[in-house]
Amino acid sequence: MKSIRITRLPVTRRPVLLGAALVLLAVTSSSVAAADDGPGPFGVTVRAAENGRSARVGALFRGSAASEGAGGHFCTASVVHSDGRDLVITAAHCLDGEAELSFAPGYRDGKAPHGFWDVEGVFLPEGWSKGQDEDSDVAFAVLATRDGEGVEDVVGGANAFAAHRATGATAVTVTGYPGSVDTPITCTDKPTAESRTQQRVACPAFAGGTSGSPWVNGDGAVVGVIGGHEQGGDTDDVSYSPVFGTEVEDLYHVAALAR
Repeated sequence: MKSIRITRLPVTRRPVLLGAALVLLAVTSSSVAAADDGPGPFGVTVRAAENGRSARVGALFRGSAASEGAGGHFCTASVVHSDGRDLVITAAHCLDGEAELSFAPGYRDGKAPHGFWDVEGVFLPEGWSKGQDEDSDVAFAVLATRDGEGVEDVVGGANAFAAHRATGATAVTVTGYPGSVDTPITCTDKPTAESRTQQRVACPAFAGGTSGSPWVNGDGAVVGVIGGHEQGGDTDDVSYSPVFGTEVEDLYHVAALAR
């Protein structure tokens, strides 16, 4: 389980390995550029560069936007394109049970450069809401607008959403927020099939807090999120995602038309 705490779910929180995380984050700027600007060194986790792509990824916080993160971040989410320009994707177990949530895109060093956004609506797949099926551990959230603008307008864009993609067709870049740090980490590697409905990627230091982290493929589309098997994995170095199929695709279309 790679979220920090989930209401109504059994908690099996793993300790965050601060030492390992700090070693991996203390890399040179050239290593950061290599991992962020291209396929880079596969399987190496670095501090995410501050740019338009990382601004689309943010931390999920307990509490409303007015609390400005006082409740602490516990999962990761990312902006995906919709006509309402107000949609984020994450793991279902991150949204199941929390009463009041907010999202801070591009959160870094304890600051929210694009502000905090209230979660206004949550969309869970039937497979999750009825049975917490690990193959359905994906969800969408609609965010409230701010001053007439959607989150997509403020961060300068969004990733596409894509279902029915073959696992490993391209490498994926995974970006997320471990609970022990306030800056996103990122890693690029080629996912492999765990089963017909689950995929895995070997990226170190993705500890508690990284549930919901997007897997962005070579075409700039989200094709996975940390979740699914073992709610994302019970070690820091291997993460899982459901394979996006018809159920998640249909849910995306419903959520995208919600406003």
